[in-house]
Amino acid sequence: MLTSILLTMVILFIAAGLKATFGFGDALLAMPLLALLWRMQTVSPLVSFLGVTVSFIVLGQDWRKVDVRAAWQLILASTVGIPLGLWILVNAPESIVKRILGIILILFGLYNLLKPSLFMLKNDNWNYLFGFIAGMLGGAYNTSGPPVVIYGTLRRWPPDKFRATLQGYFLFTAFLIFIGHGIQGLWTQQVLKLFLLSLPGVLLAIFLGGKLNQRLDPKQFTRFLYMGLIVLGLFLLP
Repeated sequence: MLTSILLTMVILFIAAGLKATFGFGDALLAMPLLALLWRMQTVSPLVSFLGVTVSFIVLGQDWRKVDVRAAWQLILASTVGIPLGLWILVNAPESIVKRILGIILILFGLYNLLKPSLFMLKNDNWNYLFGFIAGMLGGAYNTSGPPVVIYGTLRRWPPDKFRATLQGYFLFTAFLIFIGHGIQGLWTQQVLKLFLLSLPGVLLAIFLGGKLNQRLDPKQFTRFLYMGLIVLGLFLLP
């Protein structure tokens, strides 16, 4: 048990630093690793606590660059998808949840490594489709990031707008998911204990991530990240 707690603290530290540095990726990293230590009903609300905390602090630095229209449309559609995702989390067999998460990680990693030459989305109405899918995945597995990241890529958002808009979206949706977990009775004593023990490390990671954001080459780093996500995804498959 002590080893699992220490590993949880390390995982949340790395995940928080990742999001503070690049704007996304915390749940994609933390969910599969924590799923090896705890039940999914513990992992999902724990990562939700992390997401709300990191997004709130990081957004305080970038809020002026948020594309409010795009973020609001994505959020609106996600509110429809989140309840469906929560239902999946509570009712779907855990083995299926892990397989789906593994597939999501593999596809997302391959997409970013291969960089296919896809068309550019010019119509804002696509916000609703991507937002609904993101909300469903977020409610179930705290992985709302991939659809939104892919959408931002298809819209050709510049880097500063990309990072800021993602944080505006993630904060609101993470809060909805956070409340949804509470309503479903997933804020257990174990979840609260694990998060509070990890909180000092999370705050330190946010500070260090902000510093690294200005010094690291994100292209090279994220390439290794996506390769790692593919490996983790394969590991979660039967």
